[in-house]
Formats: sequence, C-alpha cells, structure tokens
Amino acid sequence: MESLEVKKPGGLVQWLVTNLGRILVSLFIPAITFIVLWRTFIFMRDTSAPQWITAVVAIIWGVGGLAALFLLANWTIERLPVAWRVRMTPFVFVGPALAILAWYLFLPTLRTFYFSLFDKSGQFIGLENYVYAFTSQPMLESFRNNLIWLVVGTGLSVGFGLLIAILADRTHPRFETLIKALIFMPMAISMVGASVIWKFIYEFRPEGAVQIGLLNAIVVALGGKPQAWLILKPWNTLFLVAILIWLQTGYAMVIISAAIKGIQEELLEAARIDGANEVQVFFSIIIPTIRGTLVTVSTTIVIFTLKIFDIVLSMTGGNFGTQVIANEQYTQMFRAFNFGRGAAIAVVLLLAVVPVMWYNLRQFGRQTEAF
Repeated sequence: MESLEVKKPGGLVQWLVTNLGRILVSLFIPAITFIVLWRTFIFMRDTSAPQWITAVVAIIWGVGGLAALFLLANWTIERLPVAWRVRMTPFVFVGPALAILAWYLFLPTLRTFYFSLFDKSGQFIGLENYVYAFTSQPMLESFRNNLIWLVVGTGLSVGFGLLIAILADRTHPRFETLIKALIFMPMAISMVGASVIWKFIYEFRPEGAVQIGLLNAIVVALGGKPQAWLILKPWNTLFLVAILIWLQTGYAMVIISAAIKGIQEELLEAARIDGANEVQVFFSIIIPTIRGTLVTVSTTIVIFTLKIFDIVLSMTGGNFGTQVIANEQYTQMFRAFNFGRGAAIAVVLLLAVVPVMWYNLRQFGRQTEAF
C-alpha cells in the first residue's frame, strides 16, 4: 500500500515526512536512554554515598538499564519501515558490542603502536624499538623460551588431556567422575597460586639441611643430591612449563572427553566387529572424529602459552634464562620505564597471537556450519 500511495501526487512527500519522522523519533528515544544511563554512571562514580549503596544501585541500574536500552532498541526496530528495519537491525543489536570492541581493543592497539615509535624520553625514533624487539639478546631468549612453552606446554597438555579422557571413559562412571574432578581441580587455582604451590615443590635447601621441597626430598631419599631446580639451565624453563601442563591438562581433558562421548557407539562397535583392535579404533575413528575439537583446544592453549606471564614472574622473575615475551614487556615498561620498547613488544606479541586466534575462529566457524 505504501508503494501505491507514493505514486499519487504529493504521496512521495507525505511518505518521506511520515517515515523520516518515525525514524527520528525511534532513534531519539534510545539515544536519550543511553545518555541518561551514562550520566547516572558519572553521578555514581563521583558520589560520596556509602560504597555498598553505590554497588547495589550500580548492579540494579546497570542490569535494568541495559535491559531497558535493548527493549527500547527493539521497540525502535519494530516501528521502522521494513526496508529500514532490515538495514538497522544489525547496527542496533550488534553495534554496541562492536563499539565496545573498538573502544577497548582497536583504539588501544592504535595508541600502543603510536607509543612504540618513541624512545624513553619521548623522542620519535621510528621503528628502532622493533629492531630491538627482534635482535636484542633478551628478546631472542624470550622467543626461544616462548617456543618451548608453545611446543612442550601445548603438546603435553593436549596429549595428557587426550590420554586421561580415553582412559577415564573406560572406567566405571563413579570413578570417572572422581578422576575427572581431581584432574580438573587445578583449573580453579590462579596462576600465582599455582606458582606458590610449585615453589614449595621446587624448594631448595643446601646439602645436609632438611629438604622442605617435595622434589628435593624425594631425590635425597633416593640417595641423590638436592638441586636448585629453578636456576638449573636450561631445564628450569621446562620445570616452569610443568606448572602450565598441570593447570591446562584438566581443561583439555574435559573438552576432549565431551567430544569422545559424542562419537556414535555403533560406529565404534562396527569397527571392532570388522576386526579392528583398540589402537586402530583410536587412530582411525576417534582421532579423525574429534580432530576439530583437538585443533580448537590446541589453538586455545597456544594463545595462552604465547601470553604466559604470571608463572614466570612469580617463580623466577624472568631470571636464570627463563624470560618470556610478556615478562620482557613488563620489565621494559614498569621497571625500565621504557614505554616505547614495551609498546613495541606488546605489538609483536599481538601479531603473534592474531593468526592463531583467526585460525581458531575459522575452525569454529567450520564446525558451526557442519552442524
């Protein structure tokens, strides 16, 4: 009917005025709501009211305000013409998320790159900080150690997770739950907390003294000499990687176990009836079926290991040849106060992580399309 009315004399003008008015009114109300929410946030930030009152109001107002904002956004979309409704829906509902990503991720990335072009005194030096990032001895050591974390940490975390998932799947359900709970439990511990636990395991006392470190106590009980594990090059990096494996094996086990349970039992039974042994079933059916899950878990842990920081800082501070990229960034920015170098290292770390993230998202997209 709208298209017929447009053809009448004056119909086009009336149609434009009517729909333009609807569009402006519809956009005006959510804009006012957003401004009210923003001003209320500023008021609560600067108020002198007791903190518990501010916290309660912030929670109620934040949840209720966001709900009101999206309800009004939906009301806005429903009152737009069909053509505009189709065009505006993605911007209204996905737009806020994209705006937040742009504000908290894209713009800080640009600012970080900008700061990386200046030296410690604030003088423009171009790409010299990136030359440092790829040629200096501390950074080359960091690249080497991150590669060790990447290969050994990711490989053993996923490998142990797969092995435990397979073995636990063959036990009684009651024991399976207990085993998985115990293996997954370290995931509830923070990186610093795990470092404190393992620092007691690696604790060193001189020969002849009582060894309070679990590892040295076992070595001495077996007739060996106590070792200062955290300064024992180059093995100390592997001792730190063991903490990551202890933490991440539970995560890998849970995800992989869920994927294994999704395999049709008829498929496994058919393979066994055809004469396949358990090893052949594992490599010919289980692994190909859960390949997507293995890739997703591996890339997730890869991203985690590329950004590893807490364990190294808590255990060795990056000393004794254990430095990693993120810890070198922290050292340059907050100890040497060289924000240019720290920013350049941050950009390098981002460039290392982005391809893995892109691959992970691509694999996730393929799995979603398959379903």
